[in-house]
Amino acid sequence: MVEVFAVASGKGGTGKTTSTVALGMALSERYDVTVVDADTGMANLLFHAGLSDAETTLHDVLAESAAVEAATYERFGMTVVPCGTSLDGFRDADPTRLREVVARLAADTDIILLDSPPALDSRAAVLPVVMADRAVVVLQPTIPAISDGLKVQEYATSYDTDIAGILFNKVREDGIERVAEKTERYFEGPTLGAVPESEPAREARRAGRPLLAHAPDCEAAAAYRRAADSLSVRDGTSGDVADRFRSAVIPEPP
Repeated sequence: MVEVFAVASGKGGTGKTTSTVALGMALSERYDVTVVDADTGMANLLFHAGLSDAETTLHDVLAESAAVEAATYERFGMTVVPCGTSLDGFRDADPTRLREVVARLAADTDIILLDSPPALDSRAAVLPVVMADRAVVVLQPTIPAISDGLKVQEYATSYDTDIAGILFNKVREDGIERVAEKTERYFEGPTLGAVPESEPAREARRAGRPLLAHAPDCEAAAAYRRAADSLSVRDGTSGDVADRFRSAVIPEPP
């Protein structure tokens, strides 16, 4: 089995990469999980996964100077494919080759999580969202974040990518019940969970460790585990995933 999820937000600052890694760690308790940093222009995953010193990254693979196997690392129970942060690496990388990377990875995992770029402003940015089986939309409970999340949904569903659910993040103590109720009227997927704003999450980022490894017993970590439990995983085949990615036509951004 294998299914590809794009973890997307439509804007920066929602905690999308933190959420991608946390969901990956929680899901890895039941599945083989591969997390890919598909944000080739503003990579963050390597810092969250303790891979800031990784010699080979997705940039090298997308520049055809390394095989994807050389850019995969086993961390915290997951397979992680980080992207580099250098301007030269970004310049030399061809993001359209992500299709082949995912096709190769699909043969050896159950779930692929694509940490997607925070905006839909280029062909490279929209690629993970339109290629995935389904998208998890990460939102802060604010009108601008919800508006940007709806843009992600509109673009995804126009290319037959389903919405797996929405995940509220950085939720403050005053609650989100009213906001969540209204939001569910507009989003196609269910609400997977609400993760509270968390000092342990900030500490984990500074330490270069995933939240679930740094503070596994904190409230935010528990919320991510509940969200992962709420995420249904479909039983797709690696061959179907590989064929779809290899043959996909990359759309123009909205």
